[in-house]
Amino acid sequence: MPRGRPIAFNQSEALNAAMQVFWARGYDAASTRVLQEAMHLSRSSLYQHFGNKETLFVRCLDQYRENLLRRLERRLDEAPSAMVFLRELFLDTAESAASDRARLGCLIFNSATELGYRQDLPGERTRLSVARITALFGRALRRAQASGELDPRQDTAALADFLTLGMAGLRTLIKAGADPERARAAAHCILQACRKA
Repeated sequence: MPRGRPIAFNQSEALNAAMQVFWARGYDAASTRVLQEAMHLSRSSLYQHFGNKETLFVRCLDQYRENLLRRLERRLDEAPSAMVFLRELFLDTAESAASDRARLGCLIFNSATELGYRQDLPGERTRLSVARITALFGRALRRAQASGELDPRQDTAALADFLTLGMAGLRTLIKAGADPERARAAAHCILQACRKA
């Protein structure tokens, strides 16, 4: 049986190009034409290798989420303590406020604002992504309780939701133009809720 024609482009690079479009424009504003141009693909090649816009977005979001969680999980595992992990994560996010990349926001939280209410595949995958971030915060908080860094009376599920809310808000503040000093002040307020009573 003859083999099909070899793929004449780098799929990983094309997927990353599509991710940048969704990240900068959002899902609805990312037209197929703009995606084609960014990925350097014809319409037929885009559909052949990545499916429609919905499935392409889901692949981009899944890749973004898994890469992010892999980095955060490694960072948590290597941190001297869970509270150090949380403190450094929020303050590092605040320090990034001056960068162009930070002003794009987070693809997950951007998507949650745009798509989180929708009962379609992008909305479902966005809610899953937010839930996975919240679960990571919950893991860190339970570790902090086990080590005595966090009051055992604290409701870690509610506090994990609060940290997700705090990170989403911090990202939004930075996206809206907050400088590092203002973002740091906001991050310190968020972290105060995690202090041992």
